[in-house]
Amino acid sequence: MKKNIVLIGNSSWSILKFRSGLIKRFIMLNYNVIVIAPLDEHTLDIKKLGCEYNNIRIDKKGTNPVNDLILIFQLRSIYKRLKPIFVIHYSIKPNIYGTIAAYLANIKSYAVVTGLGYTFINENITSKITRILYKLAFKVPEKVFFLSEDDKSTFILKNLVREDKVVMIPGEGINTDLFNSVDQENQQKGSKIKFLLIARMLFDKGVREYVEASDILKVEFPEVEFGLLGYLDVENPTAVSKKQMKEWELNNNIVFYGSSDNVKFFIQDSDCIVLPSYREGLSMTLMEGASMKKPLVASNVSGCRELIDDGINGYLCRKKDTKDLANKMRAMLNLSDERRKNMGLLGRAKMVEQFDEEIVINKYLSIINIE
Repeated sequence: MKKNIVLIGNSSWSILKFRSGLIKRFIMLNYNVIVIAPLDEHTLDIKKLGCEYNNIRIDKKGTNPVNDLILIFQLRSIYKRLKPIFVIHYSIKPNIYGTIAAYLANIKSYAVVTGLGYTFINENITSKITRILYKLAFKVPEKVFFLSEDDKSTFILKNLVREDKVVMIPGEGINTDLFNSVDQENQQKGSKIKFLLIARMLFDKGVREYVEASDILKVEFPEVEFGLLGYLDVENPTAVSKKQMKEWELNNNIVFYGSSDNVKFFIQDSDCIVLPSYREGLSMTLMEGASMKKPLVASNVSGCRELIDDGINGYLCRKKDTKDLANKMRAMLNLSDERRKNMGLLGRAKMVEQFDEEIVINKYLSIINIE
C-alpha cells in the first residue's frame, strides 16, 4: 500500500494556490496525499490533483479555547486513523493545534510559517497568548520552515523556536512555466498604462495608500488606469468593506475587478504590479507578476523587498507613505516602454534563478528526506 502524507491548511484555496506543485510531486513519487482543510469552492479542484480530501472546520479568527481544544482532538483522531508518515501544517491554527495533535498521535510533523498574521504582530492579550502557544507547539515538529528572514529572526529572538529546527525556503515557489508572459508588445504607443494591485482587499495590504496615490497621479497622468483585484469583505479586522470600495469606485480613480481564478489574464493586461503592503510572508502576487515580466512597485518591508532589486526590476517605497508610493509609481510612468520592458525581463530572470517552484520542492524533499 502507498504511504500517506497529510497537508493541512486553513482554506482549500490556499492549499490549491500555493502547494499544488508539491502535492503533484508527492503523488509522482507514489505517495498517497491527503489534504485536510475547510470546504470551499476550490475543494473539487484539490481532488482533481489526484489526492484525497478531508473536510474540517477551522475558526481562523476565533479565540474560544473550547473550540481550539476540540480541533486538537479532532485532528489527533484523524491522524491516528490515517497513520501518515508525516504531516505538514500551514497557517497559524494548524501550526499550533495541528502540531500538538500530531505529537499526541505520535506522528512526525513539519510546520510552515507563511507569515505572522494580524493576530501575532499586534500587541494585545491575544498576540501574547499566540506566542506562548507557538513556543509550546514548536518544541515538537521535526523542522519549522520560514519564508521570510524577518519572520525567522522574530521567532528566534522571542525564543519561540530553537534555531536548529529552522529551515529557510524561498517562499511557496512560483511555477515560472505557467506564469510566463506571452512575447508581445504589451504597450502600443499612446495606449493606456495600467497599474494593478492583487491581494485580499485589506488595509494592511496598503490598499488605502494605493487609492490615495492614484488621486495624486491622476492629475498628471489622466490616461493611467489603477486596478484592484482580489477578495473583498474578507474575514479580517483590516478588511475593506463593500461600501468603502463602492465609494472609491465612485469618487476616486479605481477600477475594482473583484476576484478571479484567472490571475494570469489580469497580470498580462497590466504594465506594473503594485503592492504597498505593511508586511508579507513572501508575496506570491509579486512573484507571479515578476515571472510574467512585469516591473514591480512595493513597500520596503519583509516579504516584498526580497523580490525587488530597487531600480533594477522595480522600485521600493516606504511603508504607509502615500507620497513616496506615488513618487515611485511616477518614476515607473516616466520610464520609456523599453526600460519598463527590460525591468520586467530582469524580474523574470530573478524568479527563475531564485524562486522557481522546483527550487522550493527540492528543498522540501531534501529536508524531509524522501525520494
